[in-house]
This record gives sequence, C-alpha cells and structure tokens, in this order.
Amino acid sequence: MELNQSSAPIQEGIAKFLTRRVVPFDVPGHKRGRGNRELTEFLGRYCMEKDVNSMKPLDNLCHPVSIIAEAEKLAAGAFGAAAAFFMVGGTTSSVQAMVLSSTKRGDKLILPRNVHRSVINSLVLNGAIPIYVDPSVDNRLGISLGMALGAVEKAILDNPEAKAVLVNNPTYYGVCSNLKEIVKIAHAHDMKVLVDEAHGTHFYFGDDLPISGMAAGADMAAVSMHKSGGSLTQSSFLLAGTSMNSGYIRQIINLNQTTSGNYLLLSSLDLSRKKLALEGKKIFKKVADLADYAREEINNIGDYYAYSKEIINGDSIYDFDITKLSVLTLDIGLAGIEVYDLLRDDYDIQLEFGDIGNILAYISVGDREQDLERLVGALSEIRRRFKKSRVGMISQEYIRPKVMSSPQDAFYSEKISVALADAPGKISGEFVMCYPPGIPVLAPGELITKEIIQYIKYAKEKGCFMTGTEDMEIEKLNVINIIN
Repeated sequence: MELNQSSAPIQEGIAKFLTRRVVPFDVPGHKRGRGNRELTEFLGRYCMEKDVNSMKPLDNLCHPVSIIAEAEKLAAGAFGAAAAFFMVGGTTSSVQAMVLSSTKRGDKLILPRNVHRSVINSLVLNGAIPIYVDPSVDNRLGISLGMALGAVEKAILDNPEAKAVLVNNPTYYGVCSNLKEIVKIAHAHDMKVLVDEAHGTHFYFGDDLPISGMAAGADMAAVSMHKSGGSLTQSSFLLAGTSMNSGYIRQIINLNQTTSGNYLLLSSLDLSRKKLALEGKKIFKKVADLADYAREEINNIGDYYAYSKEIINGDSIYDFDITKLSVLTLDIGLAGIEVYDLLRDDYDIQLEFGDIGNILAYISVGDREQDLERLVGALSEIRRRFKKSRVGMISQEYIRPKVMSSPQDAFYSEKISVALADAPGKISGEFVMCYPPGIPVLAPGELITKEIIQYIKYAKEKGCFMTGTEDMEIEKLNVINIIN
C-alpha cells in the first residue's frame, strides 16, 4: 500500500479530538490549561490544549493500534525502515532500546570508545561487555575519528561470540566510518549492527550526504529528530530493519519509556517527518550551502580551521557530513570552550559546544545567512582581541581507556571517594565527561591514569561543563573499593 507522506495522523487526530469539546476528568491535572493560568500564559493556550492524555481516540504509545500506529508506518516508510518507534525520552532512550534489544548480561558489544554516554549507560543497565575499537585520532584536530575497517574486522574475529557492532554515524564532529562495509562484515559473522544517528537525521533526506543506517543495511538506528530534523526537544525515532523482531523491541522500549507519552512531542515528530518527507532534499541543500558559506568565510579570517571533506582518508574518515560546522580554534591560542564562552557571554551567540580544541555550530532548517554572518564577524573579532600563543595547550581530545571490569559491575560495586590527586592507579566507579558532547573521559570499570586526571583538571580550568560524578565540584572521584 502506498503511504501518503502528506498526512500527519497524530496531529490530525488531536485536531479532530479538540473539536469535540470533551470534558476532562483525566490527567493532566491542569485541564487544558485552566488550572494553571501562569503556565498557560507562558506556553500559550493552544499548546496547553494539546497536552492531552492517552485515550481511545488518541491511541496509546505503549501499545499503538490507531493514529500512532499509522504515524509509525509513515515514519518507517519515510526513513526506509521496516519499523519505526516514536520515542519521547530523547535519543538516549532510542540508544538504550537498541542495546537492550540486541544484548543481555555477559554478551559482548563491539563499539568505538567515543560513544555518547547513553551507550555505556545501557551497558550499566544490562550487564553487557564492551569490546572497544579505538578510533583513530587526527593529531592536528585533536579529535577521535571513525572506526577503521581493519580494526572492526579484527575485533569481530577476536570476539566471534559478540552479538552486535555499534557505529556512530556521524560523530559529533561530522566524521563517518565505512558503514556499509562494517554492516557487510558484521552480518557475515551473524552480528547485528546498531547505528547511533543522533546527529544524522538529515542523511535520510538530503543529497550528497553520507549513507544512512537503514540504506547501509543496519539492523537498528537511533535518530534524533529534534536535532537536525526540526521536532521538539526530547523527541526521537528508533528505526529497525527486517532482521529485528519489532514486537520484542516494543517490549524493551516499554521497560523504561514513560507510559504517559507527551502528545506535543508525538505530534512534533509526526509533523517533522511529514516536512522532511516532502521537502527534505530542498531543506538540507540549503543547510549544506549555508555551512559551506560559513566554512569559507571562517577560513578566510585566518588561524581558524573549519574543516570539511578534504580531511577524508577513505577509512577512519570514510565520509564527512558537510552540514557540520566544526572549527579548530587552537591556532588562535584559545581552547574551543574558551571561544564558546566568549561567543555566548560577549556576543550573545550560543554554539552547540566547545571542547579542548574545537567548536561546533549546529546549522539546520531554521538558520539564516545573516545569523552566520554575525558568527563570522564575532569569530574575527575574537581572533583580533584574544589571539595568543598556543604553547602549553592540550590538543588531544581522546584518551585510550584501559577497561578493568564491566561498566555494570563497576557502577554497582562498593566504592570509596578519593581526591583527584589520589585517583591514578585506581578503577573508576563512575563517569566523568564534558557535556556536550557527552562522550566519557572516564567510564565505570576503567583504570584512572595521570593523563586522565591531567585532562580533567585542564578541562575544568578551561571552563568545560563536566558531569557524571557524584561530587558536583569534581574534586573527588568514586573508585572501586578493592578489599585485599
């Protein structure tokens, strides 16, 4: 049956429901906004009216049989998947559902170490064992890259009992691995391929962009629609191929996703899917053109380096997402986080993130050329005002971990708190990461080294927002209490 991508079943269902003037003796308790006037004035009456509960006319996210089920079929068709699931817990919940659907306690999962914390969180939850493929590192940019094909194949051959391979497509910086070949190798060894596409929604709709997870033949993909897809924050899609049992995936999702699906988020997914299915090629052509324009202007300033497809090496950088405006800042003598802070505090420009050596400006359907001109102008002025020697700056973003125990065993072990200076040589019982991007510097079960402590102190000094530790000041770390 041909799918009508111009339809938005959830939005249409809510609109029809609101014409019936139903008297609400159910939740939410604000009763279409009447019970909280201040909130209604802040968000707007139309928004509050659409904050409704699951009921027969509006279906149920946990067990969809009508409008949500119809919307999921349209999403699956738009993304080229066998099944699609509406997710309202962010792409974190999509990633967790992928990992929990394909592995269980004691199973091995092959993955790059530069994953989002949600992946390792999933291992804490289900007890699977990570087999890390160290990503290559670009020494000039100081960033971790994709997984080299040979390294993935070696990990598969060394761990033939592994259940799945997880791939970032792309990384936060726009780097893509050779996904199609990874899928081919993994499937030849009866392993599933899970794709974290939190930053790759547009791959499904744009021209001249890297291959998407479903097009590459992956088994599952987590797609963050609220990033480049234009839906509301916290809304996401989980996609599955024909090899997966969609009924089982639904059961896994229902283990940790809310039973009170937010219809504002659901309808935003529905309408955004409609827009991308109908206009995606045009939208992402404009986004790519804006990013190219900004890169050229930034590189003309001098000292900054806004990189693109010229960094492709055919392996660990198999492809590059040209919509990502990633910029190296070290040659002006400032860490990325320092430029990030200056842009926000002095110029009222909010970037996606700044790390030790780079900044990322996230460009999407809502951006305009004049906004990018303002960014370029501010970067030029920052260089003029603040440029200094880069002597003594750390450039390496990735530190190779030494895994001593599973994330689950470490996280739930008996722990003690020690000062940062006393932590080297001990095993971490918690996470440490800069957020964003949310890639752990240290994860439960990993050996703490002097290099890691040096990095943590340097990142704090430069102003990185660090999370994951029980100690909010990150002066202490929880380590496994090894009793002799």
